[in-house]
Amino acid sequence: MAQTYSISDLAREFGITTRTIRFYEDKSLLSPSREGQTRVFSSSERVKLKLILRGKRLGLSLQESAEIIQMYAPGRNNAAQLEQLLQKITERREVLEQQHKDILSMMEDLNNVEQRCKNELNKHPEPS
Repeated sequence: MAQTYSISDLAREFGITTRTIRFYEDKSLLSPSREGQTRVFSSSERVKLKLILRGKRLGLSLQESAEIIQMYAPGRNNAAQLEQLLQKITERREVLEQQHKDILSMMEDLNNVEQRCKNELNKHPEPS
């Protein structure tokens, strides 16, 4: 029999809330089967959740993650999916590199202003 998981199992395993998993289900990113009111997640749904969370850590939007996940076809050549993922990684890296440059520039500006403030204070010490 194939391995199945409850929503609580997955929430515990991935350190997220059951509400988060239900949100992904509401967005049609996950499609568990049902046994009455109980959600039953297959191994493939578990993998999808893992990929969604990995995409989130990489800074991909849910839509971007969904597009990449939907391209996956087990047992087939998934070159198109991998190329799409590589493109998203490149785009994300470019954004992060620009943010890094912006942060370094801002830090330099802060250091310069801080030094000017200190220099002015040293020129005019407060009376004791």
